[in-house]
Amino acid sequence: MIRIEIEPVWRFRRDEDSASMLIMLDFLNEIRASGKITRAADETRMSYRHAWNLIEKWSDFFNAPLVERHRGRGTALTPLGEKLVWAGQRLRARLKPQLENLSQELETEINQLLPHHPSVIRVHASHGFAVSKLRELLAHETGIGVDLRYVSNQMSLASLAQDGCDLAGVHLPRGELRPRSVAAFKEWLNPNLHRVIGFVTREMGLMVKRGNPLGIGNVERLLDASIRFVNRDPDSGTRLLLDQLLAQRGVDGAHINGYGQIEFTHAAVAAYVASGMADVSFGVEAAARQFELDFVRLVTEDYVFVCRKTLLESEPMKRILAVMRSDEFNAAMSALPGYAAKDAGVIKPVQEVFRKAD
Repeated sequence: MIRIEIEPVWRFRRDEDSASMLIMLDFLNEIRASGKITRAADETRMSYRHAWNLIEKWSDFFNAPLVERHRGRGTALTPLGEKLVWAGQRLRARLKPQLENLSQELETEINQLLPHHPSVIRVHASHGFAVSKLRELLAHETGIGVDLRYVSNQMSLASLAQDGCDLAGVHLPRGELRPRSVAAFKEWLNPNLHRVIGFVTREMGLMVKRGNPLGIGNVERLLDASIRFVNRDPDSGTRLLLDQLLAQRGVDGAHINGYGQIEFTHAAVAAYVASGMADVSFGVEAAARQFELDFVRLVTEDYVFVCRKTLLESEPMKRILAVMRSDEFNAAMSALPGYAAKDAGVIKPVQEVFRKAD
């Protein structure tokens, strides 16, 4: 199998100059995280001297320093350096699903033209940490291909019904909100044709700054006009879940400061809060912890896969189920904040999972 990775590159150019300046934001981020240029140089496999030469070159370009030394406290980024790093974090989080979809599309096209290409299982699922980890583990399996495309929660089952994929990822809230989600999905399900595969649970809630300085503990607090919110895109399952929570609590989203400000991934809204551009967002706990934010749990979701029962007899699908059931996958979920393997790889009838109460 040929694997393709696509990464964004940051180039800066002044109006009067046709030459561009390449800035290594990962290198600057390592300085921010560790406070040591030596460690940042080691991580990017360059000499300490070359690292300082780059820093001075970048500072000359901006006519402002990006890094400053503090006696006895190591090295830190200047406000300009911090701004560049957080801009990179937000962009990467925002573009990651689109870039992974594009790389997957190219992988599939290229591998189909190679001799002895493996059987491919097409997976459509919303972007998330557990799905990414599963894809990573499956990449180590020889002779099996997984064509993973990120789509909205609402579109995955529609894609399965239209033969656009073999496995459809779906997440359902537990508790009082579950009946509405089940009703929305049932039109795409046939108990005679489909089966459900257990996968994980994940915690959903509010991402806030360390120490929760504004005391944000529920969605009602979002009505405070001084609190800046950043939302998910209207087509995402996370946005739908938030809107259901707001309706349940009698909160009008139109009265939330920043309700119309959107980002497209869990990591993107977390990066938005971490960079100081917002005070709170809604998403998975793993994204909050990734950006060193505090987290207020509000809802637990079940994340499952749906497929046609005939697929379960195929050899590639049996190997995917084996990976889901493996100790390695269970350990990976245990290490992921807010996630837990839940009947991973266990096959269930539609009626058992898509019922109105849980």
